[in-house]
Formats: sequence, C-alpha cells, structure tokens
Amino acid sequence: MKIRGFRIELGEIEARLLEHSAVREAVVIAIDNQLAAYLVAEQDTPELRSALKAHLKAGLPDYMVPSHFTWLDRMPQTPNGKLDRKALPKPDASLVQRAYVAPVSEQEQQVAAIWAEVLKVERVGLTDDFFELGGHSLLAAQLVSRIHSGLGIDVPLRLIFEKPQLNDFIQAIADSGLSLTEDGLSDIEKLMNEMAGA
Repeated sequence: MKIRGFRIELGEIEARLLEHSAVREAVVIAIDNQLAAYLVAEQDTPELRSALKAHLKAGLPDYMVPSHFTWLDRMPQTPNGKLDRKALPKPDASLVQRAYVAPVSEQEQQVAAIWAEVLKVERVGLTDDFFELGGHSLLAAQLVSRIHSGLGIDVPLRLIFEKPQLNDFIQAIADSGLSLTEDGLSDIEKLMNEMAGA
C-alpha cells in the first residue's frame, strides 16, 4: 500500500514490533494517511512507547514508524476467530499531543501555524513533537519550504530532525540569528537592502 507517496509494508512494521520482548501481538493499519499500531503488550508507559519507536526507527525509514500506538487487552476477532480490523478503536490523537502550551510571541505563533498546516492538525503547542504528530522526511522538506516562503527564513532541513519539539526548533532558529525583523524580512535581507540603498 502507499501513504503520502511512500510504499508501506504493514507486515514488515508488525514483524519489527513483534521482535520487541514486551510485545505479544501487533497490528498496523493506515488511518487518514497515518499509520496506527495496535498492541497487546506490557502496560503502556511513555518509556515503552519511546523504546518501541526507537526500535522501529533503527530498522525502518521514518515514514514507516506509526504516529499512533494503542494498547489493547486483546485483539478484536470476528465470529470465525480472525482479526476484526473494523472493530479496532480509532486512535486517540490527544495521547499523541502533550499538554497544550500555547505559542506566545508572534514568531512562535507564525511557525506553529505553519507546522499545523503542514501536519494537517488543528493546533500545535510549544511542547509538541513534529514526528509524534505524524511528521516524516517529506513533510519536513515541505515545512522548511513553507517557512522560507511564508516567513523568509532559510532553515536547514536537518534542524527539524535535531530539534523536533516546537519550542526547541524556534529557539534554535533564534540562536542561529535567522529570526525575522518586524517587516517580515530576515536580518540578512534587511542588511542587504540597506547596503543597496546606501
């Protein structure tokens, strides 16, 4: 199957999940262009969730790492004993998003709005993680392009991988001196305009 132009092997993701000692059963499905993993495993903890994501990222491309993980007591079955995929619960998106911390400054609000647009989510808070909200390498490239076209900031693509949390990402932009001036031009563009007018 294909999601966002990438060929996805659901069975390969399931096999990787089953390699982890805490996982007894695993099913991966596609919902609204995002991957959702359903697990019968040890108790859901942030540590186990992180360990499973790290395990998958070690052997799979980032677009094959599910955005959603749902723990079940047992997999739903049809009357004849087969997996009933239609009975799987819809993933709870609120579990992916941390407690919402609203962007405050104008730049925070602008960058958060671009993240929300690229990720197709309603809102993005300062503590949200790009990849946990469904981001992947293709969307990261779109994000960098949108920030450049919308805000006039040239952000290196690697920055989203190094700083995937919104507040860290924005702080890294500020620390690198790429922040915007009030008229929407980057400091470098403003300096060049001043030199041209001199």
